[in-house]
Amino acid sequence: MKKKILFMVTSAGLIGPKNRKTGSLLTELAHPYEAFKKQGYDIDIYSVKGGEAPIDLVELDDPINQAFLNDEGLTKMKTTKSIDNLSIDGYDAVFVPGGLGPVVDMTDNPPVQKILSSFYESGKVVSAVCHGPVSLGNVKLKDGSYLVKGKNVTGFSAVEEANYAKEDVSFELEDLLKERGANYSAVDPWQAYSITDGRLVTGQNPASAQGVAEKVIAILESNF
Repeated sequence: MKKKILFMVTSAGLIGPKNRKTGSLLTELAHPYEAFKKQGYDIDIYSVKGGEAPIDLVELDDPINQAFLNDEGLTKMKTTKSIDNLSIDGYDAVFVPGGLGPVVDMTDNPPVQKILSSFYESGKVVSAVCHGPVSLGNVKLKDGSYLVKGKNVTGFSAVEEANYAKEDVSFELEDLLKERGANYSAVDPWQAYSITDGRLVTGQNPASAQGVAEKVIAILESNF
């Protein structure tokens, strides 16, 4: 049976005291999307509020990004459904791309947390990249423990943030994950780094998006 992936994306187009434009980072959308599509998976895109979901249009000369923008990916981003009435039935994995948007509307969002905990406790794959793991930081399981507690995870590092959006974010993702008991690790800034811990897959930065998708595919194509 064909695998089915849920992209859960931000609806936030602005962040910080200077209203910096943001959204889902294009590279972190396009590279996993095209990897899953190439594998033959079905892909749905839901956003926090529904409707047109903002994209941070970086690296427009990247051919994979262009493929996403010129294919149904962009159309799906313009016509997302809200996560409010989302059923996880039929999905095999959820993926949360980064960009700064998730910091605004996914860090402490009960519907987001319910979806992610339901995916994980149903035996499905949970994945996120760059700032996307902010969505995981406050997710609790049925036993009251944090999903990331004791898990090997990564995400956008404090060193990277210092030269990217330090003035726009109100907290460090790295600190949040560590406070929740995660075994956080990172490599040098902007280098590809993605890790798997059971059914949890995380990536550090935009360069890691492809690796996250490949690791999710590896899990789904195993005896899963």
